Amino acid sequence: MAVPMPTAGTRWRCTLCGNLTRFDVTRRSETVEYLHFDLAGEAKVEEREVRSESIESVRCRWCNAVDQIELVDRPGASA
Repeated sequence: MAVPMPTAGTRWRCTLCGNLTRFDVTRRSETVEYLHFDLAGEAKVEEREVRSESIESVRCRWCNAVDQIELVDRPGASA
């Protein structure tokens, strides 16, 4: 089941327990990164381009429900 990302006016809510704050999100992304290695060989990501990203699943951290997440309006968000 595809779960849409929250927006500036929405957030996730578990339909079973009402949780609004704790979720485990499994996402798949394709990125291109520019790595800079210092002389000691330590890498640092200096640039990151996300080519694509999708959410595979969202699990409620309180009741472990999967595929029970819905989008609801954020408080004070203009419709």
